[in-house]
Order: sequence, then structure tokens, then C-alpha cells
Amino acid sequence: MLEFALGWSVLIIKAGCTLHIMKAPITDSGTAVRNTMNLNELPDIEQEKETRPKVSIVVPIYNEESLLPSAASDLYEGLQEAGMAFEIILCENGSTDRTLEIANSLADEFDYIRVLPSERPDYGGAIRAGMLATRAPYIFVFDIDYFSVPFLREALASLKEYDAVIASKLAPGAEDNRSLLRRVITQGFNLFLKALFNIKVKETHGMKAFRRKKIMPVIRCTRMAKDLFDTELIIRAERSGLTIKEVPIAIEEKRPTRSSLLKRIPRTVVGLLILRYLLWMEHLVRG
Repeated sequence: MLEFALGWSVLIIKAGCTLHIMKAPITDSGTAVRNTMNLNELPDIEQEKETRPKVSIVVPIYNEESLLPSAASDLYEGLQEAGMAFEIILCENGSTDRTLEIANSLADEFDYIRVLPSERPDYGGAIRAGMLATRAPYIFVFDIDYFSVPFLREALASLKEYDAVIASKLAPGAEDNRSLLRRVITQGFNLFLKALFNIKVKETHGMKAFRRKKIMPVIRCTRMAKDLFDTELIIRAERSGLTIKEVPIAIEEKRPTRSSLLKRIPRTVVGLLILRYLLWMEHLVRG
């Protein structure tokens, strides 16, 4: 294990994080979230075949008291109409309004809804914790204001052949009806990712679906939190050899962005440079 102090943080590179074979549990630190779990502690999938859901839906929520009741009900009803066994994991993370209270009420009202609370706001950390808590063989990541049951059906069919499916705003045939500024930022982000990481996929955010047994070892290697967890997860998935399919989607803004783009862009650039350094150091450790 190599440890590097970089002023405000400590970055720890672990040689055991090989992506393909996990010989030891990974302890998270530095820029990472802090959840840890031994692979041997994962639920026994074979023993749960009769009771487990077919799909697990992970939904991070933060200060969503106005949208959560209607959106969660719509998602629940859509999944019921699809006629498959499911669970919805609402990953509340540090809300300052009534989001957690409402989420718990929804879990009491509806079967198959679980709440996973966290004390601090962390979008990526909430997704990571939710994915680690899933029980189904297929994992979907939705936002509370951005989900699609038709995408779920299409992705489930594709997951018979692929390890991951991403709803892409940049894939041929996609319809991106957001503001010009948002479209330009998305294109610029994609070009920056290709320059830094030489990845093939065009999209790392938005709706995603995974085969659980394939993505779990990759999740354990992630170190970034907040906005960059999604990006790191997809980069590592591609580098570890998982097969990824991007499907075009039509997207419109349901509401204005809730975070300042002027603050988010510099933070994202710094985070991507840190991620590039982490991956480079892991490569050196593995030789």
C-alpha cells in the first residue's frame, strides 16, 4: 500500500484493487466514501433466488420534499405495471428539509421501498452505498427527476448480452432538448474525459444499469465521491473489461439545475485530475 499526503487530503493507493480479482477487502479513505464491506459478507445470491427482487433501483435523494411523493409513486406504479419483482432504495443524504421523513413514510406505505439514510450530503456516496445494499441481480441507478421504465425494459434485454447499459445523451439518435449551455457543457465534459482517460463511452452520468455480479468488484475500487462517482465507476468498468452498451435517449429539463455551474466546473476539473493521478498510481503499483 502506498500513501501520499496532498495538503488537504491523503490519497491511499492499494495494490489489492486489481478490478478483476479481489483478494482482500478494500478500506476506503482519502477522497473516497467510507463504507467498507468484505466480499464474503455479500448476500448469497443462490439462496435468495426465491425471494430476491429481479431489479434493484437505486435513487439518491437530497432536499426533495416537494418532488419525492409524486415521483416515487410514479416510479413505483410504473415498475408494478412492468410486472417484475423489484426493490427501490431511496438513498437520502443529509437533507435539511422533510425528505427523510417523507421517504420513511413512503417505505411504510409501499412494499419494496427501502430507505438508506446518511448524515452528510454526498450524491456519489449515496449511490455507492445504495448499490452496495442491493439484492437483485440487476442494478439500476435513477435520479428522482430522471427515470424511465421503458429504458429499464430495454436495458434488461440488453443486460443478457452486456455488463452495463447507459442512457446516453450523446449516442447517435439521442434527442437532447436541454438548454444550449447544458449541451455545450456535456460535450466539453466528454472531450475532457477522452483527453484524460481515453475512454470509449460518451456518457457517464444519467440512467445506468448493471449486472450486479460484474459491477460489485468495480464499485469496491472507487475512490471519488459527490459528482464524480458515476464517472469513476464507468471509467473503471471500461478499463476492467466490462462490456458497455450506450442507448440513445430523449431528454428535457424538468427543472433548472440546483447547483451553480460556475462552482461545479472548477470542482469537477480538479476532481478529474485527482482521479487521473489515482489511476496512474494504481497502474504503477500493479506494474
